[in-house]
Amino acid sequence: MTDPSPGGGTTPHTPRNNPILVEIVEGTLASVEREVETAIARTARSPMIRDAHDFRAGVHDRRLRKLTGRSYSALVQPVARDFPLETMRPGDVYFHNDVYLSEGGIGHLPDLCVTVPVFHGGEVVAFVQAFGHHDDIGGAVPGSMPSHARSAFEEGLMVPPIKLWDRGVRNEAALAIMTRNSRTPASLAGDLDAECSACLMGARRLGELFARYGRADVEECFDAIIDRTTRAFRRELLAKLPDGTFVWEDYAEHDGVDPPRLHAQRVTLTVDKAADVPLVIDFTGTSPQAKGPINHAGDYADGVFLKKWLAPVLRNLADTPERAAELEVNEGVVPLIEMRFPEKGTLLTPVFPAPTNARTFVILRLLGVLAGALAKATGGRMPADQETIRYTGVHGEDDRGPYLMREVLGGGSGGRYYADGEDTVHIVPDSRNIPVEFAEARWPLLVERLGLAVDSGGPGEHRGGLGYDKRIRMLRDAHFMSIADRSILSCWGVNGGRAGRPFRVDVDGAELEGLVDDHPVRAGQVVRVRTTGGGGWGDPLNRAPSRVADDVRDGKVSVRGARDDYGVVMRGAAVDEEATAVLRERLRAERGPAPFFDRGPGYPLLSGGASSAEVDSLDFRPHGDGSPE
Repeated sequence: MTDPSPGGGTTPHTPRNNPILVEIVEGTLASVEREVETAIARTARSPMIRDAHDFRAGVHDRRLRKLTGRSYSALVQPVARDFPLETMRPGDVYFHNDVYLSEGGIGHLPDLCVTVPVFHGGEVVAFVQAFGHHDDIGGAVPGSMPSHARSAFEEGLMVPPIKLWDRGVRNEAALAIMTRNSRTPASLAGDLDAECSACLMGARRLGELFARYGRADVEECFDAIIDRTTRAFRRELLAKLPDGTFVWEDYAEHDGVDPPRLHAQRVTLTVDKAADVPLVIDFTGTSPQAKGPINHAGDYADGVFLKKWLAPVLRNLADTPERAAELEVNEGVVPLIEMRFPEKGTLLTPVFPAPTNARTFVILRLLGVLAGALAKATGGRMPADQETIRYTGVHGEDDRGPYLMREVLGGGSGGRYYADGEDTVHIVPDSRNIPVEFAEARWPLLVERLGLAVDSGGPGEHRGGLGYDKRIRMLRDAHFMSIADRSILSCWGVNGGRAGRPFRVDVDGAELEGLVDDHPVRAGQVVRVRTTGGGGWGDPLNRAPSRVADDVRDGKVSVRGARDDYGVVMRGAAVDEEATAVLRERLRAERGPAPFFDRGPGYPLLSGGASSAEVDSLDFRPHGDGSPE
């Protein structure tokens, strides 16, 4: 039989609900997404895109639903809002980076987004999209992330959704405006060309899929892929949760303007497995919007970006880690979650032009806040807190002119009920540190050490993962920059586990704050960066002494850390079993019961001396309005 769909040509007819075709379509979508990202990585110009891989691709259908689940992506909603689908033509490419006009899909101005419609039979049937963190889009400081910004106007060039290519012809005027505003115009132009070309290639690949199988059957497969995710999350994950209401909160520690204090992000999680929408996430109790750039505009499009951003946390409820890795996070998670936002004017509902360039402090913290609420619901069967993103780097001039080195360094993930955390994880999927050889060849610096930060992982029965310890010797005078959180507060431990070590940066031993735009560094000075360790899971005094000894031999835990944190006495490379038993008995008696959450020594500094928050209590219950009893 033939497919009579307009423009479909003579194609084989595929029976409806064909599971083999569903697998073919799903595999093709994943292949297109991967091919787009590979093409960008091979053709981009800037180190942040090409080498650090701080970018994502996504495939969406004409109903603006995200079909692929390997990674998060931006949203098509702002493009469809401003450009009706019937006005789009083959070869069109749309562009935007405006945080407040992105429907919550773009968090800060360096994230530039390109969107390409896919056509079949003369109609839009899907979209291919890519967005990534670019080196510079203007603003007050190199890198477009001024840590002390009080307004979005200080952060760089804001571009609402525009048509960057019209039927294959580039909008040279728009490109000239963007590159003129960038301190790295050649890199910006090269990156945009790479991203547009890669998405156009991906659109052609998807068009071939529609031509081969016909629009009706391919779209039916889209529905099946999304429905399978909805059913899997409801059946395999949400079934593990008890009905009830669970409240937790965590904090950003500084906003670059006011003195350090607790900027709260609170989640009230209500579970009703029998309801059509079984999860309600209420952000009432979140702090007012900050003067500085840690705000995130999340309350747009019913919070659809945050639904897909937070849903991966639920995968920790899977029966096995292997099954968790198999579960896709596509649009299928959206019907399961209702978002409730407080009134305008909070960290998650900022009012334009509140600055947002360091919004990672908030949205990454939300992953941990939801994990904390789920830990209370499951008796601790969730990982401890994970690393957060921080941007470090230097800018200056050498013989080739001005330069900007910006790097995203990862840290340790949290210990889990079945295993230690992972070391030096980059929470942005596929992102990585800048290769040492590339850095030394391109910029006037030497990387004298790149290794693990000893003792940074939170002590626990299952230890938190370790952060980086990186030491950079400057060969010329320059300026150091840092956009980093967790420099006071730590990644919390859970179920008796202890907090990890916070972020630290110093120049020749003189410690700097986490938010720095242009600290002068002289030729010959050494910048040392130690990133966060993940929180520990379970009482560290229950960790097998042999495993502690292995950590000492591997250089992950010091001899002193083994004694003080784990109660393990080392004699050379061996454990002194008798002394260890005596020490552990004394430590248990002195310490008392281990707390369910441990926020680390930085929390009392900002809380007025309290060692824990009221929401840390497993008996804490909110009133109906989310306020404490």
